[in-house]
Amino acid sequence: MIKTYYLVTKPGIIVGNAITVAGGFALGSRGSFNPLLFLVTMIGLSLVIASACVFNNCIDRHADQKMMRTKNRPLATGVITVGQAILFASILGIMGLSVLAVYTNLLTVSIAAMGFIIYVFLYSFWKYRTTYATEIGSFAGGVPPVVGYCAASGQFDLGALLLFLVVAFWQMPHFFSIAMYRFSDYSAASIPVLPIKKGMQATKKRMMLYIIAFILATLSLTAMGYTGYNYLVVSSILGVAWLFLCIKGLRSENDALWARNMFRLSLLIILVLSVMISVDVVTLPL
Repeated sequence: MIKTYYLVTKPGIIVGNAITVAGGFALGSRGSFNPLLFLVTMIGLSLVIASACVFNNCIDRHADQKMMRTKNRPLATGVITVGQAILFASILGIMGLSVLAVYTNLLTVSIAAMGFIIYVFLYSFWKYRTTYATEIGSFAGGVPPVVGYCAASGQFDLGALLLFLVVAFWQMPHFFSIAMYRFSDYSAASIPVLPIKKGMQATKKRMMLYIIAFILATLSLTAMGYTGYNYLVVSSILGVAWLFLCIKGLRSENDALWARNMFRLSLLIILVLSVMISVDVVTLPL
């Protein structure tokens, strides 16, 4: 049963977001890294994200039953009841926000709560109504690095804004890739993602625009003096590689395979960028 409750929190999403939190915290630290503050920030926000994911599972339970990759989730199979899940999610959320409130600052708590509200109450419901729910979801996706940044720095400034834009722009082609190679699942669940409503080619072109925006946002961190040239070189190479693969996709004969490769590259990119931000901030403090 413990494993079941663990799985309903979507640990993969928690780990993915923790990576961007680390990058944001390092950038906000300006080379003065506080290990204890970092640890409690990671714990607090991870609990909040886990809470949001459990609530999302409650909302998605009927759609999950129609999708191959989600049909065995605890709420879809009834292993956990909705009431049990809501109680569990509430406890996680209260614990997470409490940790952030005690050890960080009001700004950090407010931003974490805002990300929670956007994900649970806007994205989770609207994704069944409009393709623009993906953009709404990207706002929630851009929150974790900002939480890390604000916990370390105690302020929301240009650095926090640029971090938000980097991850929010990254989120769009990342999710579109999932929607494309999981096309049949989203179609079965009647979720109006862009590939279903507008087609594959239109989605690829939209991805290209977001990748260009992502590249500009990543380069802006160096242009505005937040990161050094090591980060600049690596982020440029990764961004161009992602854009090149996206352009190749316009003539792809196997959209599912291409989309999966785009997805895998997106994971590598966000991991490496978070590491490079941390490295450059430590070696080139502001």
